[in-house]
Amino acid sequence: MDTDGRAADGSPSGAVVWHREDLRIRDHPAVTAATTHADVVLPLFVFDTGFYGDAGLACDARIRFLHECLLDLDDRYDTASAGHAGLTYGHGDPIPVLAAFIEAGWTVFAARTPTGRYGLERDEAASDLGVRFVSGDGLRRDVDRTRDGWSDHIEAWFEADPCEPSLSETTLAGLETGVTVDAIERWYDTDPRKSQVPSGGTTVAREKLERFVGQLGDYPGNISSPLDARDGCSGLSPYIRFGCLSTRQVYQYVHDHAPDGRGRDMFTSRLFWNRHYNQKLEDWPGWLDTAVNPELAGFNREEYDPELVAAWKEGRTGYPMVDASMRCLRGTGWLNFRMRAMCASVYYHLLQQPWRIGADWYHHHLIDSDAAINYTQWQSQAGLVGKPSLRLYNPRKQVRDQDPEGEWIRRWVPELEGLPAEHLPQPEKTPPNVQAECGVVIGDDPDADYPRPVVEYEAAKERFWRRYEDAKAAAAARLADEEVARRASLSRGIAGARAIAEKYGEESDDGGTQTDLTAF
Repeated sequence: MDTDGRAADGSPSGAVVWHREDLRIRDHPAVTAATTHADVVLPLFVFDTGFYGDAGLACDARIRFLHECLLDLDDRYDTASAGHAGLTYGHGDPIPVLAAFIEAGWTVFAARTPTGRYGLERDEAASDLGVRFVSGDGLRRDVDRTRDGWSDHIEAWFEADPCEPSLSETTLAGLETGVTVDAIERWYDTDPRKSQVPSGGTTVAREKLERFVGQLGDYPGNISSPLDARDGCSGLSPYIRFGCLSTRQVYQYVHDHAPDGRGRDMFTSRLFWNRHYNQKLEDWPGWLDTAVNPELAGFNREEYDPELVAAWKEGRTGYPMVDASMRCLRGTGWLNFRMRAMCASVYYHLLQQPWRIGADWYHHHLIDSDAAINYTQWQSQAGLVGKPSLRLYNPRKQVRDQDPEGEWIRRWVPELEGLPAEHLPQPEKTPPNVQAECGVVIGDDPDADYPRPVVEYEAAKERFWRRYEDAKAAAAARLADEEVARRASLSRGIAGARAIAEKYGEESDDGGTQTDLTAF
């Protein structure tokens, strides 16, 4: 075969694997397809300029994590080729890069993944060029109703044999392009300003998985408290987000090596939820920027207050558990699930600010941010689907439940270090003599050490409740519309959406029922 990708008779013989967010070799549908199709395979990654610079949504720590994943993948290809070839790197708009390979006779394969509007346009352009997108991630595509029989379908996928490439029968190739990870980091100044950033790559991911399986019995008790979750959870989410391991690989390793028990069941259920939320984005890319339910499209938009948004982002809301969490997010790129949900609830239900701003802030700072999970979770937490229940977190209760001694709060809100733990749920209620004794001044004065709450919890909750109550029946009724039901992509499918509409919509016989506004 010539270096242009064609066999001697001019027919295509070489294949390119276009890696994106699937930075592994095993259980990779495109790698498997390429090694089946061609004798020579060239693995490729293109540094898309749209994800770098001030306009990009990714923080520098997530970019660095991505780069470490690429270096690890490069090493794995280098090992598989006995030192002859690693990753080939491109830089710029991926479409001209792919076009050059196709014009030279290479067949390009890529794993099909759920994506937003930019990714859809990019992938459609790539498909028009002739790029072959290969499914294999467990998501349903090209069927009318993706949720029919969903539970059985996804369970069968998790249990199925992973797809394995035939690398032993394949020659791996590479091209010198002058583009390297080091060069990209120099061009874009990606030194992370965050601390405690994990190292990327499949090698580290496997080590974490093996270590975590040994402590799965403690997992249920570690997931809620941010103090316990940092070391007590798997730490695999950024590795799954970048595809260093597939969810199926993780599931099967845990199933094969962990003892039966609540910890194993709870953890593997989260792998199923990962596929569930990815299916939502696959079903409707609008999750990233448009409210699922048209009745709620403008909710909180007119309430926009840049000062409230800034207080939330910077961790100075006057709610210590929120402020500690938001500062941890900015400082490390990590936050456990309960604290993410609590801060999102405070932002949307109490501060009553537009959801997209909050969702974008999370997506920028979280090292593990998967758009399919981040934005669908934000819409679900906010109540923008139109389902009849909301989960509203009480930030004072979360102090008592998850940080009763105040260790987490004092770590991230040092201005409260001297305040006794019993006053941390509501610092503003601390008697003046206690404030004087511990040297912590709470108030609205610019010289105060810590602010009073930017909104009063009970009053803000009731105000939100009145506004949402006025809209919720009409929103539930809209779920009867097939297009809205498809957008929602509920686990029970269109039938489940219509059942909600019938029971809670404004045209139901009982006129709808009180929304379950549960406080946590």
